[in-house]
Amino acid sequence: MQPRHFRFWPKDLPRHLLPTVATLHARLADAAHRSPDKPLTVFFGGVLRYGEAWQAVERLAGFLQHDCGLEPGERVLIDLQSSPQFLIALYAALRADLLAVPVSPMCVARELAETIEDCGARAAIVGQENWPQLEGLVGRTPLARVIVTAYHDAISLDNDLPLPDAVATPRVALDTPGVTLWHAALAAARAPRPSRATADTLCLLPYTSGSTGRPKGCMHTHATVMHNVVGAVLWEAMHDKVVALATAPMFHVTGLIHSLLATVEAGGTLVIQPRWDPQVAARLIERHGCTHWANVPTMVVDLLSHPLALAHDVSSLECVFGGGASMPEAIAQKLLDRCGIAYMEGYGMTETISQTHSNPANHLKKQCLGIPVFDTESRVVDPETLRVLEPDEAGEIVVRGPQLLKGYWGNEKASRDSWVKIGGRPFFRTGDLGRMDAEGYFFIADRLKRMINAAGYKVWPAEVESAMYRHPAIQECCVIAAPDARRGETVKAVIALKPEHRATTKAEDILAWAHGEMAAYKAPRRIEFVDALPRSGSGKIQWRALQEKEFA
Repeated sequence: MQPRHFRFWPKDLPRHLLPTVATLHARLADAAHRSPDKPLTVFFGGVLRYGEAWQAVERLAGFLQHDCGLEPGERVLIDLQSSPQFLIALYAALRADLLAVPVSPMCVARELAETIEDCGARAAIVGQENWPQLEGLVGRTPLARVIVTAYHDAISLDNDLPLPDAVATPRVALDTPGVTLWHAALAAARAPRPSRATADTLCLLPYTSGSTGRPKGCMHTHATVMHNVVGAVLWEAMHDKVVALATAPMFHVTGLIHSLLATVEAGGTLVIQPRWDPQVAARLIERHGCTHWANVPTMVVDLLSHPLALAHDVSSLECVFGGGASMPEAIAQKLLDRCGIAYMEGYGMTETISQTHSNPANHLKKQCLGIPVFDTESRVVDPETLRVLEPDEAGEIVVRGPQLLKGYWGNEKASRDSWVKIGGRPFFRTGDLGRMDAEGYFFIADRLKRMINAAGYKVWPAEVESAMYRHPAIQECCVIAAPDARRGETVKAVIALKPEHRATTKAEDILAWAHGEMAAYKAPRRIEFVDALPRSGSGKIQWRALQEKEFA
């Protein structure tokens, strides 16, 4: 019997995709050969064309191989904001047959050190604003070579848009052993060795955290990534005239797949905005005729609530896609009234390199994950017995498909624990509680895993707690989600202070300290002091009781 959701499958789309034999960098090379003079990126007026981009990719790949001494399969950290340099760095790592390790540019030195130690990255490509976070790690960790870039080099001198600080700062000179400036690396004009990568070669190692608080690297091949890239192009009706507004961070799977890689696959143009500003976004849509926009729902909320942004013509938009958090129904209606576009919600994970579910354009449902995408199966099961549940029964969502990771880097136990056999076939446990309706559409009901969803960023309380316990005044700490009108949820720390610090420690002191210890999206934004945290009979902190009280 066919899955019930096939009744709503878009009639112009195949139900299955042919297994890919191409590598990601080969697809950019093909596009550059076809259309060398076509704009690939637009960045504050600066235009990078396909042919120029591929030449830069080749040169940087050669530098990584010959000057940094990296061999196929080694890891290279990419610590960059969304920019033309991010695109070039990513494809250069792939062209050199390396594993690209994209990290949040909000990560602080401690977090970067953990990732570098875990994956053994000997080289990194970093924006100069973040070089101070890496500087102390060279030689103290496996990191030995760093390429530093200035985003200012990619803008136009005629730019009339406000510049974020990191983009406004001109290139600075650095004279540090092991450090090479971006322009010098490209000027060296090293020719890379022929690529030996195949579709089954590991190419991407994005990190996700979890209930243990220790980040895990998700091993993806060209094939797992390409499956969702090709799927995104088809599902979102992308074409070679696409002008995609890139506001979702490129280190994150939404921005990586649906903005950067899918636009290259379609042969379109990326208009890049590294720092979210709703008025500037509206100006970019109007100025460049942007057709596609992948985002998190808070961005749409901001755009449609900003009086100056609404003065701009955004009618060129054809597809507005997003996920990570539910789109408020009133905002979805406002988008429909304003642009004639229904918001397309989807669902995925770092482990699945973005989408496993998405709403079909011909039959969208609001605040809904959608239906399983190409070649993807999904079930709702009892999390204890793994019994497959009936429609509208709540349980854990499990998935299987060609986009699933090959395992967690250096963590066989986590890899084993994440898969279960259902009907004799392996399914991946998402940890999300949901339900499937009678038409085969999936909805989030709650969460099985302890996680905070702050404007689409996944924050793992155990990881935050681990960092918070380094504060000398904290005796006990429990991190929970708190409701937030704009972000949906935000991070809150419930803290019991050591007796000797109770009279002198203020919430703002701990908040400021936390922002220096972890990425900004992870750091608590609210603090509540208590005399003691609630505990179970076995002595465990009852985080769920605190969480339920917060949302009561």
